[in-house]
Amino acid sequence: MLTMLLVCLASMLLLNGYTHHMFGTAPDGAVQPTGGSGSVPRQIVTGGPVIDAGDGTPRSVSPKARTIALTFDDGPDPVWTPRILDLLREQHVHATFFVVGTAVAAHPDLARRIVAEGHQIAVHSFTHANLSTVSSWRRSLELKQSQLILAGATGVSTTLLRPPYSSEPNALTDRDWKALQETREAGYLAVLTSQDSEDWRKPGTEQVIANSMPRSTAGQVLLMHDAGGDRSQTVAALSKLLPRLKARGFRFATVSDSVGLPDPTRKASVLDRSRGLAVIWAMRISDAVMTLIGWLLYAAGALSVLRAITTVIAARRHVKMRNWSYGPPVTEPVSVIVPAYNESAGIEAAIRSLVASDHPLEVIVVDDGSTDGTADIVEALHIPGVRVIRQANAGKPIALNTGLRAARFELIVMVDGDTVFEPDTVRNLIQPFAHPSVGAVSGNAKVGNRRGLLGRWQHIEYVIGFNLDRRLFDLAECMPTVPGAVGAFRRTALERIGGLSDVTLAEDTDLTMALCRDGWRVVYEESAVAWTEAPASLGALWRQRYRWCYGTLQAMWKHRGAMVQGGRAGKFGRRGLTYLMLFQVLLPLLAPVVDVFAIYGLVFLDPVRVLAVWGGFVLLQVAMGFYAFRLDGERAGPLWTLPLQQFVYRQLMYLVVIQSVFTALAGTRLRWQRMERYGSLQAPVGSDVR
Repeated sequence: MLTMLLVCLASMLLLNGYTHHMFGTAPDGAVQPTGGSGSVPRQIVTGGPVIDAGDGTPRSVSPKARTIALTFDDGPDPVWTPRILDLLREQHVHATFFVVGTAVAAHPDLARRIVAEGHQIAVHSFTHANLSTVSSWRRSLELKQSQLILAGATGVSTTLLRPPYSSEPNALTDRDWKALQETREAGYLAVLTSQDSEDWRKPGTEQVIANSMPRSTAGQVLLMHDAGGDRSQTVAALSKLLPRLKARGFRFATVSDSVGLPDPTRKASVLDRSRGLAVIWAMRISDAVMTLIGWLLYAAGALSVLRAITTVIAARRHVKMRNWSYGPPVTEPVSVIVPAYNESAGIEAAIRSLVASDHPLEVIVVDDGSTDGTADIVEALHIPGVRVIRQANAGKPIALNTGLRAARFELIVMVDGDTVFEPDTVRNLIQPFAHPSVGAVSGNAKVGNRRGLLGRWQHIEYVIGFNLDRRLFDLAECMPTVPGAVGAFRRTALERIGGLSDVTLAEDTDLTMALCRDGWRVVYEESAVAWTEAPASLGALWRQRYRWCYGTLQAMWKHRGAMVQGGRAGKFGRRGLTYLMLFQVLLPLLAPVVDVFAIYGLVFLDPVRVLAVWGGFVLLQVAMGFYAFRLDGERAGPLWTLPLQQFVYRQLMYLVVIQSVFTALAGTRLRWQRMERYGSLQAPVGSDVR
């Protein structure tokens, strides 16, 4: 479904880009012809403005004496075309309108009015492309799409064509002549001009009139414009020009009537009308999609900037709290619960790091039906104070509940089997429990295996994203997650909410949200550092984040009632859940739109401007990265990979969110997906790991 949506979005953007940004914006007369003219027949150069460039003897013809074929280019325009039509109706004058296909698609009612009021409608290309310089396939596309648009909007087709940027026959170049020959093969008669009002220059009303007055009684094809900018001078000049020319004995006619040709318009077939309407609706939908994307881009930009400002301000305030004390030092012993399922690769390092702690504790390893000898490894260590409990495989929440029942102390620390602690981690982690309102404490999880590019990217994400967010949540008293890698809990609080639940795939998030709703305060202790093992492959990373994201969505839905509660529960709901919805769900959902539009901008818009905007956002992230790394005591070296993160890692993360949202909306229950362990961490872990 996502692929289909992206294909449809890309198609709409391609259509919009072609129809709005692949055409010439300069007025017809502003582009001067260049190149030789040796292949242009003499009779064409000296002939009339209506040209048949067929394979036989090329022919041209001029309007009859004292006959003016009044022509308007570049329309229809919603402002100026109706005014010109009103004026022509008042003067009982018929003209020929050379319309641009994209403008007809945008204003089909005006095209229908042109035909209904007896004027002649003709082709001026689909996107105002220079037919002399474009490739043959695009020239064919321009003509075919123009006819389809006319058929869909008015029900007629035409054989008259005025190529954009053409002028008088004596200005034709070899390249122009070749293009005219190809258009004749497609069935078109070319209509150039013999007199240019030069209204596109906006020289003033009187000068437009002067440019339009015939120098003799010879018939003329007069060029004016009903679109392409402010045409007030054209309208004003026309209101004076028509009576003057009539007074001098000139009459006005359509191009075909002025040269004595049969009516070039034909009734379009039902199929062409249907296809034309389809093209018109496709263009309208693409315009609507583009408008929507514009608003979504503003929303994504605003959310990104808002998150950056909010997290940095919160982090600065959080730094000032470093020396703040929750109360007297907490010295009571701690029960550490380690749920373990097939953790043989890293369990020994994890246990040895725990028993090396400078705080009194007991370690309870709950082996959840491992098949790789995890429990045997722990028992073979023969470390005092370390117990192993074996149970049939029932999942991590049940294993933690088993450990909770076996724990002897009030303060509980939960740690994953692939995580190693520093000697002071447990002691620092439990100090906030000096305040009786604190029910849980989140530690500072760091990526240990950060040597490769993927490891560095996850390291950056942990420091910039996770830890900056936790500082904000701490200040706002709305912490949504105590990570399974390093978290401490008050046993009383856990028992009061009934322990851990297994109804979501993010048991740590579900548990934390339940504690917040029960009125407990959850805080962040940055000095409690734990080193965790990050996925070492894109597949493993995808599975881990998919489970995290889907589980978080489950927990958010489960605890949505907090939005209307009072007290600490209400703070969590209105602050924490809103933040998660905006920045961890909505913003990633908007990310593909940003990427697709960036590609669109590079192709159809000013690439320098697009790259400048993209670079600005990258610099904003780099600045946040330097600040976050400094707060966390990390070297800034890995930040050189952050720009590269925008091309692989970022896409992976937002695709995870998108798939999780689709899975949730579809009502599919995702199974637990265990992460592969590598045993890359060793104990004890010191500053040298950094």
